Amino acid sequence: MPSRDFKRTDRIGAELRRELGLLVHAAVRDHGLPSVSVSDVEITRDLDWATVWVTALLPDQGLPAVKALNQISHEIRHSLAHSGMRMRRVPELKFKYDDSVDKGERIDTLLREQARTLPPADDKQD
Repeated sequence: MPSRDFKRTDRIGAELRRELGLLVHAAVRDHGLPSVSVSDVEITRDLDWATVWVTALLPDQGLPAVKALNQISHEIRHSLAHSGMRMRRVPELKFKYDDSVDKGERIDTLLREQARTLPPADDKQD
């Protein structure tokens, strides 16, 4: 019998990520929030809480957007319950800012600066 590679929470998290991506996009448009996108959803084993990680196009707008999303999380949860997901109970939503993209861009910038300061490598082999 083949082993299951994914837990139930992983499958539900992936489904929530797809649905929440659409709902957050609509909330950004309707409420005039800074542009954000859903990068990941982590759900607890008892399916009571979901942490929704979002990234912003402009890093300085990430935290205000997360604050606004947390304020309207009940509205988003209500929309999620009526979106066609077949769940007995829709988890409470907690939005957090995913700064991994910002950190990656910072590392890329540092590497590019370092590459400019290094002398070119000598390709001659003896």
